[in-house]
Amino acid sequence: MMGKDNAADRAVNDKEQQEEQLMPLLEHLGELRKRVIYIVIVLTIGLILGLTVAKPLYNWLMSQEPADTISLHTFSLWDGIGMYMKIAFVIAMIVTLPFTVYQLWAFVKPGLKEHEQRSTLKYVPFALIMFLAGLSFAYYVVFPLAFGFTRTVASHLNLEETYGIVQYFTFMFSILIPISLLFEIPLIIMFLTALRIVNPLRLRKMRRLAYFIMAAVGVMITPPDFVSDILVIIPLLLLYELSVLMSGLIYRKQLEKDAQWAEGEAEPGV
Repeated sequence: MMGKDNAADRAVNDKEQQEEQLMPLLEHLGELRKRVIYIVIVLTIGLILGLTVAKPLYNWLMSQEPADTISLHTFSLWDGIGMYMKIAFVIAMIVTLPFTVYQLWAFVKPGLKEHEQRSTLKYVPFALIMFLAGLSFAYYVVFPLAFGFTRTVASHLNLEETYGIVQYFTFMFSILIPISLLFEIPLIIMFLTALRIVNPLRLRKMRRLAYFIMAAVGVMITPPDFVSDILVIIPLLLLYELSVLMSGLIYRKQLEKDAQWAEGEAEPGV
């Protein structure tokens, strides 16, 4: 009888432990769901804002090279709407990006110490700055070269150029968006370093692998010509080296703070 009672007690304890472990998980999922809802709401507002300014932005884009050198056509009744939605979505991304980064910070905030909360919050505004820097680089450097390459190939094949409005903007944004997001790499590395997840020593050890990944990504998001590949790969490698440099600065501050904390002068961290 005692053996049965002990087995029953263990079963009850195991069940209670499982329930205790399940509750924090459900709480985290509920918190994540709330953050996602906030992001969707802001994204929707951004889309509405994007639709209101899509026309002047479209006029400006069409007045710039290479759009002002070609005639764009519509092949479907939905092409105009599709063009507006693409522009509106990019505007919504720009509006939503810093808010999304803030929501990510707010989600992990309860698990951070006070000094970690302060050191990571300051990176939120730079998410928009880096995205805009990547957007400018992609639009003014990579996209004209990529578009020129495609026109050169068409010319060599004696093809008559007839471009659709949706195809033009799809081609443009398929280059702009990935490159703009890749410009967030230094910020991500700095954020992870502040959380002590990565450090410059580890980043230097994985440099070869990182270079290979950067080169592969650069080749995938650019047209198949050597010049475009190089123009994207080199900035990506420089971004990685900048990430290592900034990670080193944060890491040294962490070591200094840790040394002060060991002497009883300060709290650990950045």
